[in-house]
Amino acid sequence: MSEPARSLANNDLTDRRVLVVDDDPTVSEVVSEYLRSAGFIVDRVSDGFAAIDAEARISPDLIVLDRMLPGIDGIEACRRIRSSSSTPIILLTALGSEDDRIRGLEAGADDYITKPFSPRELVLRVRSVLRRSLAELAPESALDRGPFRIDPAARVAMMNSVLLNLTVREFDLLAFLVKHPDQAFSREDLLSRVWGWTHGDLSTVTVHVRRLREKIEPDPTHPVLLTTVWGIGYRLDLKEHTK
Repeated sequence: MSEPARSLANNDLTDRRVLVVDDDPTVSEVVSEYLRSAGFIVDRVSDGFAAIDAEARISPDLIVLDRMLPGIDGIEACRRIRSSSSTPIILLTALGSEDDRIRGLEAGADDYITKPFSPRELVLRVRSVLRRSLAELAPESALDRGPFRIDPAARVAMMNSVLLNLTVREFDLLAFLVKHPDQAFSREDLLSRVWGWTHGDLSTVTVHVRRLREKIEPDPTHPVLLTTVWGIGYRLDLKEHTK
C-alpha cells in the first residue's frame, strides 16, 4: 500500500467521524491515514465489544468494521449495533464466499469490501454511503404514494403513518421504488441506480430486498407489495394500495 494521496480530500464531508474497527494494526493504521487525508475524523478500536461501546459513546457517522475480530466477530458486532442504531456500516471481509457476504448484509451492513482492497476504493465507498445517509445531495420534497411517505431530506420513511426503522441502503431502495411504482427493475438496474455501482455482487440487491420485505410486508414469504417479476427482477406494486 502506497502513501495516502492528499487529492482524496473532499470538503463536503470534512469532519465527519468514522470509527475503524480492525485488530490488524497495519491495516487499521493505513485505512485510518487515508480517511484522515480525505478530511474525516477517525477513531480506532480493535475488537467487537469495543466497537459496540464506541458506537454508543461517540456516535460516529459511519463504521468501517472488520469481519474477523477477537471477542465477538464483525458479523455479531454488526448485528448488535444494528439492533439499536442505524449508523452506516461498511464490512471488511477476507472471506470471499457469497454466503459470507450475504451473512454480513443480513446482519445489517450497508456495504462490504473484500480484502485485499485499495484504501482509495474504501475512501470512495465511505463517501458514497455517507452522502446518502446524510442527504448531502439537493433536498427533495416528501413523497406520499400508496401506504408510504418518504422524506428524502430528513431520511424518514413511514408506512401507514408508522415509522420504518431502515438502514441507509434499505431507505435508498425503498425511496427509489416508491418514486418508480409499478415498474419492474432487474437486479443490475437496482445495483446501478440505487447503489451507484456499475458492477458488483447481485446478491447485495437480493439480500436488501429480503430485509426490506421483512419490514413492509404482512407476510414476507408471500409478498404483495415488493413482488418478484420472474425472469426480470422486482417491482413495487402500489396500484392496489393507492389511497
